[in-house]
Amino acid sequence: MKFKNIATILTLSLITSLGIVGCNSSDTKNKDSESQEAVELNISAAASLKEAMEKIEEEYKKVNENVTLVVNYGASGSLQQQIEQGAPCDVFISAGQKQMKALDEASLLLEGTYKDLLENDLVLIASKDSDVSNLDDLITNKVKHIAVGEPSSVPAGKYADEVLVNLDLKDKIKDKLVFAKDVKEVLAWTQSGNAEVGFVYYSDTINTDNIKIVETTPSTSHSAIVYPIAVIKESKKPEAAKEFEDFLLSTDGQAILKDFGYKSVE
Repeated sequence: MKFKNIATILTLSLITSLGIVGCNSSDTKNKDSESQEAVELNISAAASLKEAMEKIEEEYKKVNENVTLVVNYGASGSLQQQIEQGAPCDVFISAGQKQMKALDEASLLLEGTYKDLLENDLVLIASKDSDVSNLDDLITNKVKHIAVGEPSSVPAGKYADEVLVNLDLKDKIKDKLVFAKDVKEVLAWTQSGNAEVGFVYYSDTINTDNIKIVETTPSTSHSAIVYPIAVIKESKKPEAAKEFEDFLLSTDGQAILKDFGYKSVE
């Protein structure tokens, strides 16, 4: 009788143990499954970042194959307004501090994620066969149209405006200015000849045909060109968004950005 009782107890213990192991195994599988679920991140990025972001997408997929980046490009001011109006966005990368600060002041950024990502230079460009050789040529008959981004919404346009004011050129050439919706449009107008010259970022000239850099604007003639990044507070995937931000700030992320003409923040 005692042996039967012992056998029964051992059998029950074994069943219970197997049940617990089975549950734990099931829980582990569920957690693993959750960690491998497909994630779609909505990124709002300044138009000037397009080429670099395409490479970033390719490289990020190698280290996070379950994450898909959906990138919305545009003028930083326009992207800011979209976010303020509730457009889906997990990560915002602006070409200027003004737009990011506005979102921060409106408490739309996830705390602790507003960081400086990279720096850039502003350059004057012209077609390859142009005889424009410096900024002073803007006031001559060599130039009839000067393409710039709209200063109120395009950071590159704001920086260009600062250059023209600080170098005492704006009043002399204001009738030549033509305003674009973003820096990529400035580049396109200059490439096509619709404008003899244009102000773009140095990064926009990398791997670009039919244009030359006439002059890099003096850093003292405009505000520091810093691109900030932040996770949006209303993001539905804040952890995945923070991981992507960390990647861009990492050595690997910064190396990719440098290949496209950007500089690390000093």
